[in-house]
Amino acid sequence: MTTMTATKEQTATSPVSEREYRMVCDFLYQEARLADESRYLEWEALVEDDMVYWVPLGEGDFDMNKHVSMIADNRSRLRTRVAQLATGKRHAQVPVSPMRRLLSNIEVQRLSDDSWKAQCNFVLYELRKSSTGKLEVWPGRVEYHLRRRADGSLGMFFKKVMLVNGEEDVPSLAFII
Repeated sequence: MTTMTATKEQTATSPVSEREYRMVCDFLYQEARLADESRYLEWEALVEDDMVYWVPLGEGDFDMNKHVSMIADNRSRLRTRVAQLATGKRHAQVPVSPMRRLLSNIEVQRLSDDSWKAQCNFVLYELRKSSTGKLEVWPGRVEYHLRRRADGSLGMFFKKVMLVNGEEDVPSLAFII
């Protein structure tokens, strides 16, 4: 099942093939698994040099440069965040929160011959072992922009996480969501 719609820049519909859809889905599942398992260095290997990692305050058509965000990381800041998490000494994540996320309603659009936009709903379950022992539930929608690398694999250059409760008080996001 593929979603075939054109991006705003395109004038004609440009469908993705079943193979492309599967390739993008496989990437999303791998990215989610690596984040859930706190395998941050492997997760970071999926990221491109021009990566933008953005968690706006809620859902909507926001401008990252004009609106307050929970997280608005460029590649350099994301590298620092991953390095902190990889030390195993980030106090908010000692011990590391066990996490599992579910992805659904995956839609894929072509941005160019070698890049795609994917969107999906998610629910992430996080057990806060280091602080409250409480199970946190993080529902939302994610937008990914991916491109094919020279070796044929995919790399992620944009990730926008829109939390359902993003306009409310939320606990610390001390992990890759």
